[in-house]
Amino acid sequence: MRKRLVAAALCLAGIGATLSVQAATDIRVTYAGSMGKVMDQSLGPAFAKANEGHYEGQGQGAYGMARLLASKKITADVFVSITPGPMQILKDAGLIDNAVPVASTSMVVAWSPKSQYAQQFAASSGSNDSWLKVLSTPGLRFGRTDPINDPKGQNIIFTLLLAEKYYHQPGIAEKILGGVQNPAQVSLEGGLLTRLESGQVDAAAGYESEVKSAHLPYVALPDEINLSNPDQARKWYDTVSFAVKDSKGESKTLHTQPLVYYAAVLKNAPHGTQAGQAFVDFMLSKTGQQLYQQNGYAAPKGGALY
Repeated sequence: MRKRLVAAALCLAGIGATLSVQAATDIRVTYAGSMGKVMDQSLGPAFAKANEGHYEGQGQGAYGMARLLASKKITADVFVSITPGPMQILKDAGLIDNAVPVASTSMVVAWSPKSQYAQQFAASSGSNDSWLKVLSTPGLRFGRTDPINDPKGQNIIFTLLLAEKYYHQPGIAEKILGGVQNPAQVSLEGGLLTRLESGQVDAAAGYESEVKSAHLPYVALPDEINLSNPDQARKWYDTVSFAVKDSKGESKTLHTQPLVYYAAVLKNAPHGTQAGQAFVDFMLSKTGQQLYQQNGYAAPKGGALY
């Protein structure tokens, strides 16, 4: 009898320990990899402190993360993506009902202070094609992310295609990229700016928000090519597209989408949809928006998806 009581007590203690561990992490957020700093160093800790709980963040290319969530290989309370595309994956999987805009940004070209081309980039400007000429220098190491798994990997291609038209430089996108899917240039989302900071690449595709957060120098680009202004969509953004082949070898044509960050609460949230909604509300609050602004993000644009 005593042995059974001891076993029961140990079992209950184990359950209590499990519950304690579960309670220690009250919000889990999966996000586009470019948001690592604002999520893990600002929004997440601030939310956790305000709610006397704990925050767990996981970031990588938004399309890749969306597919992992949709296949239920990973779980999260909230998913934060840039552009509507990754959200559509979760919508199709029946995991979300809607997604709301929480911030926005624009495409830029960041450059490394350690690069031998640093002075040339510093002297260049988006008001003319000088930055394109530097970027197309033979031997320059340019970094970008995978256009299959990451919206940013798509957006830099759109930006360069638009730049061809805007600056009247046909063929320069191909010269810089060396092909839409060029493995020599592609890095994982989370490591691209680290490679730039260390000087492993001379320049890299970036969002103004993440580049500002990392305190890296960059070339600001005009609205006609930086994908930030929905008013430019019909006249400029919608005029370019390109095709990629997915892991199955199937070809699909990609089109531009606005550089707006959307947040959604997942129906299978491990800590409950109420906790997820609380985090979304926090991002939209005055405090949350101030934290976004302090990290280089612009205000949300447009309305909710779906």
